Amino acid sequence: MKLEGMKVGLAITGSFCTFDKIEKEIKVLVDKGADIYPIFSTNVQTTDSRFGDTGEYMKRISAMTGNKPILNLEEAEPIGPRGYLDILIIAPCTGNTLAKLANGITDTPVLMAAKAHLRNSKPLVISLSTNDALGINFKNVGELFNVKNIYFVPFGQDDPVKKPNSMIAHTELIADTLEYALDGKQIQPVIY
Repeated sequence: MKLEGMKVGLAITGSFCTFDKIEKEIKVLVDKGADIYPIFSTNVQTTDSRFGDTGEYMKRISAMTGNKPILNLEEAEPIGPRGYLDILIIAPCTGNTLAKLANGITDTPVLMAAKAHLRNSKPLVISLSTNDALGINFKNVGELFNVKNIYFVPFGQDDPVKKPNSMIAHTELIADTLEYALDGKQIQPVIY
């Protein structure tokens, strides 16, 4: 399925080191004709890091997409009853967000958006970025692999020597993963 005309929820969490990669992929999605609705986690809204000013980042992403960002639980909840998204991607998806999602916790705009979207049996894509994917969060990765309508952007170890438990998505495959997920398929291989 093509992305042109698809309504894509883009939920961004606080893996700040991946923001540049995600921004490049947002441009790819916009160029493919996707209608993108940005959703920012509370940490993204309130935390600046050595990777830059998140307020400026949110402004750039909102301008690129042309849609007002979703910033709180009250704005995210209607995604369910209104059912206006065709697909939702969490990119980047931190280990914290991954763990909460696997355990049904909805205390951020991103998690509320995911819960609301999944109630409509529509695809949710995870673009993993966590230092503990092969550690304490490994069980949550496995748990979510077994949940209907959840798909993963292919991922691998980003620094097996210095950070042996860390894994990160191959963000250049976001558009392809979304297209597969819209057809109800998991892009393969998932891990490489």
